[in-house]
Amino acid sequence: RIEPMKKLLILPFLFACIFAVQAQRSYTLTSPNGHLATAITAGETLTYDIVRDGKTLMMPSPISLILSDGRKWGPAAHIQKALRATVDETVSAPFYRASEIRDRYNALTLRMRGGWSVEFRVYDDGVAYRFATTSKEPFEIMNEQAEYRFSEERPVTVPYVRDHAGNIDLQWRNSFENTYTETTLSRLDAGRLIFLPAIVHVADGVNICFTETDLNDYPGMYLWNGDGGQHLTARFAPYPKRVEQGGYNNLQMIVEEREPFIARIGKARSFPWRVAIVGTDTQIAASDLSFLLAAPSKLADTSWIKPGKVAWDWWNAWNISGVDFRAGINTETYKYYIDFAASKGIEYVILDEGWAVNLQADLMQVVPEIDLQQIVDYGKAKGVGIILWAGYWAFDRDMETVCKHYSEMGVKGFKVDFMDRDDQQMTDFNYRAAEMAAKYKLILDLHGTHKPAGLNRTWPNVLNFEGVHGLEQMKWSPATVDQVKYDVQIPFIRQVAGPMDYTQGAMRNASKQNYYPCDSEPMSQGTRCRQLALYVVLDSPLNMLCDSPTNYLREAECTEFIAAIPTVWDETRILGGRLGEYIVTARRKGSTWYVGGITDWTPRDVEIDLTPLGIDATVEATIFRDGANADRKASDYRRESIRIDTSKPLTVHLAPGGGFAMKLKPEKTGGMKKR
Repeated sequence: RIEPMKKLLILPFLFACIFAVQAQRSYTLTSPNGHLATAITAGETLTYDIVRDGKTLMMPSPISLILSDGRKWGPAAHIQKALRATVDETVSAPFYRASEIRDRYNALTLRMRGGWSVEFRVYDDGVAYRFATTSKEPFEIMNEQAEYRFSEERPVTVPYVRDHAGNIDLQWRNSFENTYTETTLSRLDAGRLIFLPAIVHVADGVNICFTETDLNDYPGMYLWNGDGGQHLTARFAPYPKRVEQGGYNNLQMIVEEREPFIARIGKARSFPWRVAIVGTDTQIAASDLSFLLAAPSKLADTSWIKPGKVAWDWWNAWNISGVDFRAGINTETYKYYIDFAASKGIEYVILDEGWAVNLQADLMQVVPEIDLQQIVDYGKAKGVGIILWAGYWAFDRDMETVCKHYSEMGVKGFKVDFMDRDDQQMTDFNYRAAEMAAKYKLILDLHGTHKPAGLNRTWPNVLNFEGVHGLEQMKWSPATVDQVKYDVQIPFIRQVAGPMDYTQGAMRNASKQNYYPCDSEPMSQGTRCRQLALYVVLDSPLNMLCDSPTNYLREAECTEFIAAIPTVWDETRILGGRLGEYIVTARRKGSTWYVGGITDWTPRDVEIDLTPLGIDATVEATIFRDGANADRKASDYRRESIRIDTSKPLTVHLAPGGGFAMKLKPEKTGGMKKR
């Protein structure tokens, strides 16, 4: 028997329990194929997890936005409506690794009291979420909470910010270029930020690749582990309060002081997608989630956008020979580059740093050695477009004047460099630059910047991005920098975020024991065939030929092969690979397939199954493979024209640091099989 007073004490407790049960709500969202799922719980905290085939890969992990007025979007959320959706459609992607992509997912949007919402999507290869607000009143975001929690120690492969270890405040300014560190969660360096994408190896050959997309007018996300626990925590660059011109050749705006918040918001909007791509090595390398989750194209007419290859001057230090003029940054040299490009069907020549007066950050001041109009007109007559290099601040300070002037001159685009930040101001610059360039029908290569994060879909005139430890590093990097291993990591990590301005194509090639840095006549690590293969393995709609025209003319066989490789594709398939060891990629343009493969410093015989390509059993093939002595003389290669039976596995030997590149042309009468 319960006494009356005890009843009075128990009733409030029961009501509290009932309220707590009502306040905490859970939802399960599953991928279309049923293998991947997330459980979303809204209660004291807002969390989600990742489960694959019944096995928890990521523990429930909290997410929230903290506003300057003290509100928190996430904890104690009051759900007004839960909306589910199923989508299965085809997305056009004319300047990408495939001309069409299937966009198939299940979605859940939770609309909350207070004018905010969170949307989750589960694809067959990943889980993503984003916040959104309907508020039109200005406010600041003090911080965003995004944590990734794991039940036990896990190996990771991550790119640290390269400089200023131990001083996080200085690391917000960085070039997003570094090789990868392989360690474990608990051993991550608390004094260093990790930029995206990054990999956690979760179980049984399955990984989670963390990245973000639809990054517009919001700071980029870094990862960090400050306490040695089994988790990763998001960090964001605070909003710039005071900037001053300076940095490299006075071409940058350096943040001298920052605000206590990370973002200013002045309108209803959605925020960037937080993406967890889940799968085996090859499944992650094949993922299109960064592109699919980005905002659709802003351009109704894209007919003027021309992807292609570029004869590049800077890496080879304008080193041409056998001419009767002094090579350098002058009109005669660039006419020579144009002649070379025209002879090989190369679409563009770039005028890299040096054509504009140094230290002025003024793109309207051209050095007297350059007759820019003459160069542009000469290129036009030869069918070669001109692209101009620009420091970020020189481009930004009078963007419309610059774009209008050079568009009217006949210039086709800009390579913009040295942004070296991804705070809100800088991601907004990238978006504004893309929009202004499109207004004047100019293409862009955003060098010196972070990963693409979806901008290449939203503004398809932005054809390429750096944010990669590319071949330019071999001008100065010591032999201790293992670029060969890095090459077989980036297709599984950095490239997941989108295309990259890696700048391959070296004709001076070095084995591991023979490489050394040489600024004026640089070389690559690894074999000649590796350089050819990189034109197939790497995504680059605007793709550099980094070496000197003189060297290319001496190596006509290799040059003609790479000059003919497309830069955008109808289809891409990853035929095999292991992160950090090797990869084999096949790409189709029309009915023609190109297949490329590279290895680390371990020689290996790669067995390639060509049946997924769906082509006739017997095809004509041109193959470049490592020569018998490529382990000692890296430029040694063999070119063969053979017939291949695609119904049988093809075995190719790769030398240490080696590669192969192959072109497959189906018989005219046979055509493509239906896949």
